[in-house]
Amino acid sequence: MLLSDTHSHIDNDILKYAKQGDEVWHAGDIGNLTVTDTLQKLKPLRAVYGNIDNDEARREFPLHNRFICEGVDVWITHIGGYPGRYDKRIREEIYKNPPKLFISGHSHILKVMPDKKTGLLHMNPGAIGKHGFHTVRTMLRFEIDKGNIKNLEVIEFKR
Repeated sequence: MLLSDTHSHIDNDILKYAKQGDEVWHAGDIGNLTVTDTLQKLKPLRAVYGNIDNDEARREFPLHNRFICEGVDVWITHIGGYPGRYDKRIREEIYKNPPKLFISGHSHILKVMPDKKTGLLHMNPGAIGKHGFHTVRTMLRFEIDKGNIKNLEVIEFKR
């Protein structure tokens, strides 16, 4: 389960889907750490802090989280941009050493797209919290199996 931009919001809809996955990945702007504490009680959690997160969140979670999952090189960061418009702080590393799956949040805009230059797949799950301009709350569910990313599903909730 991939989510972002909770901005301190956690509810039964989020938890219902979080329980169904093997892990929960949070792409930043957590808000109150009650969100991540609650998620960690259900499933293993991989998370990064975002620009709204306080010192406590920044001590608990990194700015970048890069790891291998089922043979897929994954890089999660909060402010990362997307293919053709990567944030200047990560652009050089993306082109020099691209992951297979690059995940960012921040924009509150759901986006899944390949980068034809690097071969990576970019995912932004949009925002699942209630703070911001978005009118639909979104998160993503997908499988990683033997180096393949498959069965991508968008999960939507009314705001």
